[in-house]
Amino acid sequence: METKAGDPGAFGQFDLSRVDSPAFVVDAAKLRSNLQILAEVRDAADIKVLAALKAFSMWSVAPIIGEYLDGVCSSGLWETRLASEFYDGEIATYCAAYKPDELEEICRLSDHVIFNSPGQMRRASLIMDQGRAAGGDFDIGLRINPQVPTGEVPRYDPSSPGSRLGFPLDQLTDEHMEGVDGIHFHNLCEQDFEPLAQTWDKVFDAIEPYFGQLKWINMGGGHHITRADYQRDELIEFLKDAKEDTGAEIYLEPGEAVALDAGILVGTILDSGQNDVPLAITDISATCHMPDVIEAPYRPAMLHEKVADGQPPVRLGGPSCLAGDVIGDYCLPVPNEPGQRIAFLDQAHYSMVKTNTFNGVQLPSIYLWDSETDVLELVKSFGYEDFRGRLS
Repeated sequence: METKAGDPGAFGQFDLSRVDSPAFVVDAAKLRSNLQILAEVRDAADIKVLAALKAFSMWSVAPIIGEYLDGVCSSGLWETRLASEFYDGEIATYCAAYKPDELEEICRLSDHVIFNSPGQMRRASLIMDQGRAAGGDFDIGLRINPQVPTGEVPRYDPSSPGSRLGFPLDQLTDEHMEGVDGIHFHNLCEQDFEPLAQTWDKVFDAIEPYFGQLKWINMGGGHHITRADYQRDELIEFLKDAKEDTGAEIYLEPGEAVALDAGILVGTILDSGQNDVPLAITDISATCHMPDVIEAPYRPAMLHEKVADGQPPVRLGGPSCLAGDVIGDYCLPVPNEPGQRIAFLDQAHYSMVKTNTFNGVQLPSIYLWDSETDVLELVKSFGYEDFRGRLS
């Protein structure tokens, strides 16, 4: 999978020795810049924009996000609790399947509760009735599967054949829509405007009979709105038309776009060697710190990577025992020697939320840096107790 981000921005002048290793560093100024773009699109189109916590849930910057956006979307009880505790604005919760004993609290904390199927929505009707009787004020949404594959990699495409995400559009009936206040679809992954327009062409025809009923339509995430080459003017006109045509409030819930190019992952070369190719072992682990490198797979961009100069690139891997814990082959900007610092770009979203402690590998510290003021703050560091506390 080809990454479409990797602009170093102000990180091009950041001294990597200022932080622990390994460490995530998030630039508050770049975060504000992304949020400003999203707010401008929101205001120009007269819609609402929610930040997707599944991609970026660094709650210490929740006040910054609250200055610009209308709220957040969550993926289950714990994210919903986090949203209610730290974030301003609306909370939209969607989960592929809710546990009945968690749904009561989700209904109490959320403004929108979105179901993956009409069957699950029907089974939860008593819980929702009780929630409303207790004073809960929430809308009911249904996620649909547009059945329009647009993704580069099937495992990241909600419309890939056999997908479990969303109710298939060709099965939708009037009976399924009873009691539904809003429709949700999420069909994109790091994509620009055209796949959204393609998806909407199919969705529009299917849900047009319900335009008088629907309070809102949530077009999900995966929109790379803050990328420099995204067609924002076309998006704004599209959203205006969608709102006028449907008579419903329109929502977008970007995740990556909130933190695009706003963070790096700093690491250190621990050892180097040769086995057919030059090798380096770092304190950054693909499997523990950047799982999408293996799952997508993709090759993350490196800060200051050199242009190939005839020398063989160095294969970088992590300290774990997994043979496949390989980040990729790089023309290093520093000598391939122990103690040298390196950094990977665009690591604020998804990498931070997916970290794990397989093999007892240390979790990266988290820093907040403001490239406009040069203020650097250690937000969180992790020790042995964090590893031990996850086990029993």
